[in-house]
Amino acid sequence: MKTIQFLEWTVGYTPVKENEPEEFISATVPGAVQLDIANAKNYPSLYFSDNYKKLNWTEDMYYIYQTEFKKPELSIGKSLFFISKGIDYQFEIYLNDQFLAAQEGMFTPVEIPLTTGLKEENKLKIIVFPAPKKHASPADRTQASQVVKPAVSYLWDWHPRLIPLGIWDDTYLEIRPLSYIQEVYLDYELTTDFEKVCIQPCIKGQELNGCDYHWQLKDQQGKIVSQLTGCFTATPILPEMIVENPRLWWPHDHGTPYLYSSEFTLLNSSGQELQSVTQKLGFRRIKLVMNEGAWQEPAGFPKTRSVPPAQFEINGKRIFAKGSNWVNPEIFPGSITKARYSTLLDMAVEANFNILRVWGGGIVNKEIFYDLCDEKGIMVWQEFPLACNNYPDDAHYLSVLKQEAVSILKRLRNHPSLCLWCGGNELFNNWSGMTDQSLPLRLLNSLCLEYTPQIPFNPTSPVMGMAHGHYVFYDQGKEVFQTMNKSHNTAYTEFGMPGISPREVLESIIPPSELWPPRPGTAWEAHHAFGAWHGQTWLCKDILEMYFGKAQTLNELIAQSQLLQCEGYKAIFEEARRQKPYCAMALNWCYNEPWPSAANNSLLVYPAIPKPAFYAVGQSCRPVCASARLSKFVWQEGECFSAEIWILNDLFQDLSDKKVTVSLDTGEKKITILKWHTEIIKSNTNLAGPTARYKLPHLQSDRFRLLLEVENHPELNAEYTLLYRPSKTKANGTAMLNITE
Repeated sequence: MKTIQFLEWTVGYTPVKENEPEEFISATVPGAVQLDIANAKNYPSLYFSDNYKKLNWTEDMYYIYQTEFKKPELSIGKSLFFISKGIDYQFEIYLNDQFLAAQEGMFTPVEIPLTTGLKEENKLKIIVFPAPKKHASPADRTQASQVVKPAVSYLWDWHPRLIPLGIWDDTYLEIRPLSYIQEVYLDYELTTDFEKVCIQPCIKGQELNGCDYHWQLKDQQGKIVSQLTGCFTATPILPEMIVENPRLWWPHDHGTPYLYSSEFTLLNSSGQELQSVTQKLGFRRIKLVMNEGAWQEPAGFPKTRSVPPAQFEINGKRIFAKGSNWVNPEIFPGSITKARYSTLLDMAVEANFNILRVWGGGIVNKEIFYDLCDEKGIMVWQEFPLACNNYPDDAHYLSVLKQEAVSILKRLRNHPSLCLWCGGNELFNNWSGMTDQSLPLRLLNSLCLEYTPQIPFNPTSPVMGMAHGHYVFYDQGKEVFQTMNKSHNTAYTEFGMPGISPREVLESIIPPSELWPPRPGTAWEAHHAFGAWHGQTWLCKDILEMYFGKAQTLNELIAQSQLLQCEGYKAIFEEARRQKPYCAMALNWCYNEPWPSAANNSLLVYPAIPKPAFYAVGQSCRPVCASARLSKFVWQEGECFSAEIWILNDLFQDLSDKKVTVSLDTGEKKITILKWHTEIIKSNTNLAGPTARYKLPHLQSDRFRLLLEVENHPELNAEYTLLYRPSKTKANGTAMLNITE
C-alpha cells in the first residue's frame, strides 16, 4: 500500500456553519485550529500571563479545513482512501462538495474510500463543529458531562480553559489494493508454567479469500522463532502459532521488557507482496489480586465483599506499583511528538517509576506513547475519558461512548504495557454521583471483558480501600507525616504536594511588575498559584509562612516551597511502601504539565523541567533503599528526636545483611546516633529496624539533616531535611509553627 502523507491544508472559521469563512489560513496537520490562528494572527505567547484568554472565542466557531489534490494514478483493483487517526470532536467530511461522512468522537479513526467521487482535480473539506457544551454556563468541566471529550480543557486547577478542536492525529491519503488487511490482533495465552505461549492471530480485512500469507515471529536479535504460511479461505481463521520457552515482558525494575516482532505479509495468488504489517509483541500475564489481609475487612457482619483487589500480579509475582499520574503533555494534543513522549518517559524510568496512570480527564495518547512504554518497561493504567462528572444513561451518549471505547480497546490491546483499564477519574464521589449501576460504567466493563478479557478493569479511581489525597503539606491541623502514618489503604492512587516552579520558568510566564511579591489577580493566579483549588493553592503561601515566616525574596520563597514538596512526597511514597503488603501502590498527583504552572503538584514543569522533588521521589522509589519513618517536620531544642529505621526491598531476591549508620548533620558537625546491623533482607519484603533517638542540643541553624548511610552501598543511602526551633523562636515578629506529636 502507498501512503500520500503530505497534503497541504488550510483552515477558516465562521460562527454559522452555512457561511463561507472570510479567509483561510495555513493549517498544521496534525495540530489544532487555535495554534493555527495564533500563528497566523501573531498572537503573543499563550503561556505568558493570561494571554490564553485571547483564544477563548475559538471554542464557539465552526472550522473548515480544505485541501486540494490531483487524482493519483490507480491501476486496476486499486482504490484511494482518506485516513485520519483523530479529528476533534464532531465533524463532517466532503469530497468535491459531496457529503461523505459525519462523526462525533475524537478517538475513532476515519477510513473512507474516495475512488467513486474522484475527479482530475479534487477538493477535500472537513467541517469541525464548535466545542460541545451541555449548557452555556457555568464555564467549567460540567459542560463536558454529556460528551466523550476530555473534560480537562474546560478548566481544571492546573489547566487553563482552552478547548482543542481540529485534526489532532496523523491524516493522509492511502492507495490500497483490492485485497488488504485492516487489523491484525495477536491474541495469546501463556501456559500456567509460562513455558509455552499459544498465539492466535485475528485478522480483519477486505477480499482476503484466496490470498496467501506468510507470518513470522522474530526475537530481539532478528532471529526467526516461528513462522507459518497458508492461504486465506472465505472465513479468515488462521492456525495458532506455538512458541516454546518464550521470553516474558516485565516492568523495567523487575526484569527485561522483552519484545518480539511479528511480521505478517499478504500475497496475491501469484506470490506478489500486497502488504506487510509489522508490530511488536510482548508476552506477560497481568492480574489484579486481593491485597494481603484485605479479606479480613470489614470484620463484622452483615458482610458482602471486602475492599476490591488493588495488587498487581505480573507473570505470577506480586509487585509494588510506584509511579505517577500522567496528564496531557500539551494543551493541544495534536502538537505532541514522539520526541516529547520519549523525553518524559525516559525521565519516568530515571525516577524509578514502573507505572503511569493515564488520568481520565485527559486524552487517550497517540500510539507512539504506548510503543515507548512497551519498550521502556512502564506499565500503563489507562482510563477512559470520563472524569469528575455524572455521565448520563441516555442512548446518544452511550452510543458515542461505545464507538469510542471500542476504537480505544482495539487500538491498545496489543500493547504489553497496558495493565489496567479504568472507567474514569473520581466517578463514585459526591461531585460525580455515579455508581456501579450507571450504564456508562456497565458498558465499559462489558466492552473490556469482550475485547480484552485478560486485562483487569476498575470502574473508577478511587474505589473502596484506595486513597485520593491529600494534596498539601499541612491540612486540618495535621502534617503529611501524621496523616500518612495513620492511614490504612490498599493503594494511594492520587496524592499531591505543591511546589513552586523554578525562577526561570516564573520569569517566562509572569510580567516583571507582578513577579514579586506573589499576589492574587496577577499572572500568579492565572498560572494556578492562587484559588486554583481552594484557599491559597497551589502556592500555599499561608503554609509556607507558618513554617518559615515571611520570605524576603522570590528565591527564598521558591526554596521553601520546594523543600516542603521534596520532604512531603518522600514521606508519602516511603510510608506507602512501608505499608506493604497490604498497600500495593503509590502514584502521586501529578507527573507532568500541559503548560507552565507557577505552582503545582507536578514533579516536572512544562515542558520537562525537573523540580527538586523529581529527584527526591526518584530516591524514594529505588527498588532497594534505606528509609526513615518520621512523626513530624519541626523539632525543638531539648526534644528527643526519634525516627524508625527501615530497609525497603521490592526486588524478587534476598539481600545480604547490611550495616546502617544513622546520623544528624547540624551543619557544624555530624552526630552518629545509631548503628544497625541488619539480618538478611527477604525477597520483596521490607525490614523494620530499631528506632533512633537523640536529645536535640542547641543548634545555630534553623534546620538539620537526618542521614542514613549503608556501609559499602552508598546507592542505598537516604537523607531528610527537617526544621529546628530553639526553645523560643520568632521570625519577623510572628511565631512560626511548632508541631508536637
